[in-house]
Amino acid sequence: MVPDPSRSLTALSETVAALRKDGRGSILLALAGGWFLSMGVRMIYPVLLPHLREAYGLDLTTSGLLLTVLFLAYAIGQLPGGMLADRIGERTVLTLSTVVAAITLGLVITANSPAILFAATALFGFGTALYAVARYTILPKLYPERIGAANGVTAASQDAGQSVLPPLAGVIASLFLWQLGFGFVIPLFLLMGVILWFTVPVQEPAADDEDESGPLSERIRNLLAVLGQRAVIYPTAVLVLGLCVWQAFTSFYPTYLIEVKDLSTTVSSTLFGLFFALGILIKPLAGGAYDRIGIRRSLVIVASGPAIALLALPFVEGFWPLVGVTALVSTLLGFATVTEPYLLETLPEEIRGTGFGILRTIAFMVAALSPVAFGAAADNDFFDQAFMALAVLAGVMLLLAARIPKQ
Repeated sequence: MVPDPSRSLTALSETVAALRKDGRGSILLALAGGWFLSMGVRMIYPVLLPHLREAYGLDLTTSGLLLTVLFLAYAIGQLPGGMLADRIGERTVLTLSTVVAAITLGLVITANSPAILFAATALFGFGTALYAVARYTILPKLYPERIGAANGVTAASQDAGQSVLPPLAGVIASLFLWQLGFGFVIPLFLLMGVILWFTVPVQEPAADDEDESGPLSERIRNLLAVLGQRAVIYPTAVLVLGLCVWQAFTSFYPTYLIEVKDLSTTVSSTLFGLFFALGILIKPLAGGAYDRIGIRRSLVIVASGPAIALLALPFVEGFWPLVGVTALVSTLLGFATVTEPYLLETLPEEIRGTGFGILRTIAFMVAALSPVAFGAAADNDFFDQAFMALAVLAGVMLLLAARIPKQ
């Protein structure tokens, strides 16, 4: 049966109208704007990695360790971000995150030694982590009936930032100084903090219990019971593997294109930007698919592309074939858009921030090891084999997807 384009357009217009209803559109736009900056700047690191290697004398293994520090700090910040969102409300946490990001980027661009660079990078990763959980936990409150679509929009802003900011930073660093490749976003973070403060509604913080020992122990037991459910374990495992593939791939894909495929910095940055640009389309589609067909079938769609493309990557040569491989890998960008709404809906509201923060901390801490492991493999002339190993992980995601309980 041939799809009716008019019905698709009608469904799209209805979704947009629902997201804008009751003045929620401006809030969603502000949330997306902060996420655009936070995630876009994280991906400036891989693009400026050649500049950082030259400035600080880093080899590929040490470069991978720098990115692991960034992702590990981001992982550690998930739980505090979730707890703060539960206790003091999302507006305060979101605003705090943008201010911390601006300050720590100032430390990054003024670092006069590798040790200071690593420390400042860790602080930046921790600061952006505060934003991550708070922007998730506020969505079920704003859009209880459209969480998949709303998450798809904010997730797409992440890829918009990652497709725009890294190439722009690369151009600025090449024309001027690498420090300006980071520094130009500092005032944008400060401006975003003001916008969030005056746009995001105040959320009531969780009330303190009168008897801390009893209720606290009961909350811990309830939390552990929920986190041990099959409906939490399997999607979290998929999230872990997806993050491992995503972080290793994005950390070294530009370097791989330059050093192995003999592409210029400009062309490699363009392909890197294309990867994220396609996510602007893929993530809303993945979110809509989750709302319509559920998590299991959606994961089959998003994980199949990288499983095939990463296996083929070492054997592909030439710009246009690499464009095709990049496009196929980009379906991976929908994995979190599918798994995270499922987890949010599975977790009870009273422990959602803390529980989701714990799950994201576990996922990101495990996945943070992938860049340094990947970099070590590349240093030992196993660059191609490392990408093929990522294809295997994507295949395991497909197997785990079948084990996730249906909604």
